[in-house]
Amino acid sequence: MKTKGLLLVAAISCLFFTNLIHAQKGIRIGYIDMDYILENVPEYNEASAELETKVQKWKVEIEAELKDVEEMRKDLNNERVLLTKELIEEREEDIFFKEKEILEYQQKRFGPNGDLFIQKKRLVQPVQDQVFVAVQEIAKNKKYDFIFDKSADLVMLYSEDRFDISDQVLLRINRTSKRKQLNSKKEKKAVEKDEERDVEQEKEVTDREIEMQKKLSEREQLLEERKAERDSIRAAKKKEFEERRAKLLELQKRKKDSINTLKENKESLKNNDSSDSGIKENN
Repeated sequence: MKTKGLLLVAAISCLFFTNLIHAQKGIRIGYIDMDYILENVPEYNEASAELETKVQKWKVEIEAELKDVEEMRKDLNNERVLLTKELIEEREEDIFFKEKEILEYQQKRFGPNGDLFIQKKRLVQPVQDQVFVAVQEIAKNKKYDFIFDKSADLVMLYSEDRFDISDQVLLRINRTSKRKQLNSKKEKKAVEKDEERDVEQEKEVTDREIEMQKKLSEREQLLEERKAERDSIRAAKKKEFEERRAKLLELQKRKKDSINTLKENKESLKNNDSSDSGIKENN
């Protein structure tokens, strides 16, 4: 509360000072939104997701330990009448030390100076350093007198969007990151040419690229749909052909079986006739 009071006094003093010298020269003020910048830095988001996975793992471990303690306490209550005083005290001591270990582990992971606090600080620090450098460059190049952080403790009751330079900061951070990844002179020249664009021009280029990518995706989807349709027609024709072929083979088999049956019947009749003739001659 005391800190916010001091910040408020500092802000009022700053505004008073600004109004005082406004008659001498035009004051140029800007601000950034650190939360917005962090949300739009890919490296930060990836590292933040990894940290969140660790946090969930720590929580699961603590919940499992707490469940064990609850089971220990439940077993003790159920068996209390069967145990001696010494055994009850021993079991209660075990539960006490187990709870103490869990509390120490919670502090180690989630305490004021725990792993979560330290790793978040390490995570944010590189981006904060990049933001600081970018803000210094923008302030110098565009003649800003003051640049505030909207997401800090300093309360901004109102802020005009046109004074927000967060996108400019993000643009500089992304360009610096791209420069570090380049190797060939051709790529570096292309990036230098791109860096001549301001935020609005960059947004227009990005929107065009997104639109082109959208059209390309739609074309690819259309081609995939046409291919799927052709494959479906081919599959249907193949199935129809296989069914016709199976029917023809079945007819041929039936015909062959019929012929074989007729031959067998003829042979049987012939053999019967021969038998009858032999019987007559004997008589």
